[in-house]
Amino acid sequence: MEQLSDDRQIIHLEETESTNSYLKELIKSEQLVEGSVVVADFQTAGRGQVGNSWFSSKGDNLLFSLLIYPTEIPANEQFIISRITSLAIKNTLDQFTDDIRIKWPNDIYWKDKKIAGILIENNLQGKVIENSIIGIGLNLNQQIFPIELPNPVSLRQITATEYDKNYILDLLMKEFFLLYRSLQQGEKQVIEDEYMLDLYRVNGYYWYEDANGKFQAKIDNVLSSGHLVLRMLETKEKKVYAFKEITFINE
Repeated sequence: MEQLSDDRQIIHLEETESTNSYLKELIKSEQLVEGSVVVADFQTAGRGQVGNSWFSSKGDNLLFSLLIYPTEIPANEQFIISRITSLAIKNTLDQFTDDIRIKWPNDIYWKDKKIAGILIENNLQGKVIENSIIGIGLNLNQQIFPIELPNPVSLRQITATEYDKNYILDLLMKEFFLLYRSLQQGEKQVIEDEYMLDLYRVNGYYWYEDANGKFQAKIDNVLSSGHLVLRMLETKEKKVYAFKEITFINE
């Protein structure tokens, strides 16, 4: 946790609507230092990307939001924060299990099951990012999930071990700030390359679906903007997709 201020706050809540929302309101009235965190035992309205919800049973999982001030990152390159966050979670989980991958744009998978999700909300000031609130939901100790959830899994289910949430949070923060500092030192390309290597389904052709139907393609690239580039199996044509324009199909 080097280079992190001793003045950073770690705020623990038993319950809140969402840690992102709580932190967003808090910084309107308080000047929190970079690295401050809001952790909750339970979220009554946990959120995911583009309106998705995030379910977690009370007290079982790691639910938190992190505040950073990435003012050196241009607004049109903000996806690098998503790459760093995804890699930090993967690098943390790699210490306990194998087969952790990043499903574009920033879900974290173990094999074909989702173990973590990320919601990043950037406050833009002109062409730069004034602050960034990074919300993370990591399935840590939960053993039973609602049947309507498509493919959840927890670290405890994978390893048959119960985990201390504070210990995992400390590990995750260390991994995040190692990557964040390396970005500040000009190692953006290294981070982008590592993200590509760690992508779910990065090798080979798989089934996808867009507005025109199902097709087979392989991941060709992820642009600085965060757009996914797929190479079509039949035509070898490259197509570019934004989040929610493409669905991964299991067949």
